Amino acid sequence: MLFNSYAFLFGFFPLTMCGFLLLWRFKPEWRGAFLALASVLFYIWWDAHFLWLLAGSIVFNYLCGRAIVKARTRKSALRIMQAGIAIDLCALGYFKYATFIANNIDALTGLDFAVGYIVLPIGISFYTFTQIAFLVDAYRGEANEYNFTNYVLFVSYFPHLIAGPIIHHKSMMPQFESKSIFRPTARGAALGTVFFLIGLIKKVVLADGFALYSDAIFNASLKGFAPDFAVSWIGALCYTFQIYFDFSGYCDMAIGLSLFFGVQLPFNFNSPYKARSIVDFWRRWHMTLSAFLREYLYIALGGNRKGPGRRYVNLLLTMLLGGLWHGANWTFVFWGALHGSYLIINHAWRSLAARLSLPSWGAAGVIASTALTFFSVIIAWVFFRAESFASGTTMLGGMFGLNGFAGWQPATAELSRLLGYDEMLLAPVSLICLGGLIVWAMPNSQQLVAKAEELISSRRWSLMGASAVLTCFIMAIHSSQGVSPFIYFNF
Repeated sequence: MLFNSYAFLFGFFPLTMCGFLLLWRFKPEWRGAFLALASVLFYIWWDAHFLWLLAGSIVFNYLCGRAIVKARTRKSALRIMQAGIAIDLCALGYFKYATFIANNIDALTGLDFAVGYIVLPIGISFYTFTQIAFLVDAYRGEANEYNFTNYVLFVSYFPHLIAGPIIHHKSMMPQFESKSIFRPTARGAALGTVFFLIGLIKKVVLADGFALYSDAIFNASLKGFAPDFAVSWIGALCYTFQIYFDFSGYCDMAIGLSLFFGVQLPFNFNSPYKARSIVDFWRRWHMTLSAFLREYLYIALGGNRKGPGRRYVNLLLTMLLGGLWHGANWTFVFWGALHGSYLIINHAWRSLAARLSLPSWGAAGVIASTALTFFSVIIAWVFFRAESFASGTTMLGGMFGLNGFAGWQPATAELSRLLGYDEMLLAPVSLICLGGLIVWAMPNSQQLVAKAEELISSRRWSLMGASAVLTCFIMAIHSSQGVSPFIYFNF
């Protein structure tokens, strides 16, 4: 079920909220079980075939976590944790990577494993990573779980289940167990509404608007069309803004929905395109995944404890695996390799600048470093979006002028002939300008909600606030051209 679907907006969520309110009033001890059941129903609405996998994963990891906590020795606990993580990764590997691995072996050896097409269970990457973090935290003594119902809710909690953010047991469980937190409040409903509407508008107005053009151009390049300089840059920029507004919109909606129940999910974005370096970018983009990769992979590999050479190797390995996590395609691995290389260059430059005591360049330096970071991110997004290396290199060639500088009108005519669009360039250029204005000149979601909270606290919300909310909701629903899934549902 999609957050931007009518079934969710006018069916599932209102009914779930009503049930939660009634239980809080008459049977508050049942609210966790009710919300866990609602979350399972939310999951099977999309596809009930893999409920067994979600249920099996929950039971298995719950039992592993209890066994780790009760283990008599650290060595026994370590073995249980390692076995649990290995089985989690095997399940993820089979569903997500078996076909990819078999196809690559076939290409290298000429053998035919005949694995066939394996359907990727929705949300498997997110609930697997969530539970791997739980097992590690249990081994570290940071997570103790004895309540099975709360654990089911922790893993299946519908606001985050399908596409994140990645949550931690140690931050969520105290909220689910607290009578003063895990409860409906007027403030939570007001702030949740603001967050949800910001995310909804990001998705159905902005992300879906950019998708119209990025999909057309990338799909054309996949079919052999070589976009010229202008069209290729429009495709790359539209996807750059599409993925930001799509995924950050989902996370805003998830945070907003959770606030209705009194629960705070972690923030996942902090104006990443304002980053002045790639290091800064990864502190702002998909923050929960960045934290997971740093804490459970980069540090586990040795981090920066064994000298700069080993540090750079660890950075590259971490980003390669982070790229592979996004999908079973060499384009994702290359995207990870690009970002790993960016991080190595960034850290090496910082070390050199510190040794040479290079001066700051002031405002000009800030603008230049932000522009260079954004340019590097765009180049990497081209391969993240491309369905093949050939398509990605065709797009990249166009961006560097290798496909010609035919000008606006010939490129428009060619793309119109292939894809049936008229006046292809004027609308996307205007949309790109709007996206840039929002990204660099406007406050982000957290800042907007903080302003809204000031109005709510000062009681200046009332009729004006309600009218604004209703207007935004109608605009978002009216702007939706059908119900489109979120990009990160594929991962």
